[in-house]
Amino acid sequence: MPLHVPPAPAPALRSVLAALGSPTAVTEARTPALRSLQGPFTPELPLPVHVLDQITGGARPARTRLTGWRFLIRNGDRAVAAADTVLTPDGWTFSHFFEGPYLSSTERALRQAEGMAAAYQPRLLSIPALYMLTLWLHGDPTADASTGSPAPSDILVPLAPAPPGIAPHHPCKVADLLPVLALRLNPVPSAPLLGQPA
Repeated sequence: MPLHVPPAPAPALRSVLAALGSPTAVTEARTPALRSLQGPFTPELPLPVHVLDQITGGARPARTRLTGWRFLIRNGDRAVAAADTVLTPDGWTFSHFFEGPYLSSTERALRQAEGMAAAYQPRLLSIPALYMLTLWLHGDPTADASTGSPAPSDILVPLAPAPPGIAPHHPCKVADLLPVLALRLNPVPSAPLLGQPA
């Protein structure tokens, strides 16, 4: 089933295109691929980046906030870098280019998602407390990509590198994965043994 990639805000795309057209932005980027490869470079697959600051193990839904849009930068048939944009008081603006393991991991997770039976809207969900990034497959492909919280039936695909004990590229329902992550962040204290001070 094809993914329903949401359209990025036009100013975010324009700011990435302007950065790609700026020799200064490209040569100062810490991305060897952008400095060494011949263009053209094309920004594709815009994904809204949401942050999950607090995970609760209870019945309350997880709350997220939109922090940016990420574009995969293609050169020919492969992604060679990514570009992040952020919202400022003046609107969406280019933040930085980068490379690294999340680039190929994101591509792999998107290919996985395209093979799923249901239609999803792809987003990125960052969980800073665990140094974790996931592909968030939102079950409503027509939803406003800048809002919303992970629904229990939405799918999260942990990207590599994932925290120890979390299998990268193993799709999990939000209802199954978030309680595990909540325990990681808020471990249940063990009861004292008999005869030991509490």
